[in-house]
Amino acid sequence: MFSLKDMLSRFTDAYNKQPDSNLGKLVSILHEQLQSVENTLETIQDWRDIDRARGTTLDRIGENVVQPRGQATDEVYRILLKSKVARNLSKTDVNTIIEVLALALDCDFSEIRIEEKYMDPNEPEPAALSLMRVPIARLNEVGMSPYQFAQIIQKTVAAGVRVAQIDLSGTFLLSSKRSEVEKSKFGLADIQMTTGGTLGTVFMPGNDYELPI
Repeated sequence: MFSLKDMLSRFTDAYNKQPDSNLGKLVSILHEQLQSVENTLETIQDWRDIDRARGTTLDRIGENVVQPRGQATDEVYRILLKSKVARNLSKTDVNTIIEVLALALDCDFSEIRIEEKYMDPNEPEPAALSLMRVPIARLNEVGMSPYQFAQIIQKTVAAGVRVAQIDLSGTFLLSSKRSEVEKSKFGLADIQMTTGGTLGTVFMPGNDYELPI
């Protein structure tokens, strides 16, 4: 996009090309309108991306993949849309389930760990899964409750497979040495809050609602 100065420079020197001249004021009006059109076009381009789209634009994306919004906020709805697209391509094996959840939550595959319950030494169960590690911070960011997250997981696994457990515990651990404070990625944080473990908590909306999936 040309600046006002660039537009005025295209006139011959027979004109007063100062911004506060009559010509400058007239061209500035045109420049403002062109800038507004450019901003709108950039917004349209940006909103083709699920991560940037908002409001009714997300609803239209949902219509394309047959995923209604219900009462979901834009943040939660983005996760629903991503998980729906991924579920449409899912083969329902453990690795694919991890890929679907990582894509939906926009996190790394390593942040999610799933165990099959038939291998559980204490309570083995066929056709059941346990989600042993999830990015709790990401759930807090979008305001998704454990119940809503469980809905997405249950819709991702194969028919007849039960999600037996979702472990939302944090990474915080007590010191391994008596009467000594340990500061690491598992212990207490430093002053800058750059280290330390996380507590096993998650944001719970006051009025929880069921997702339309």
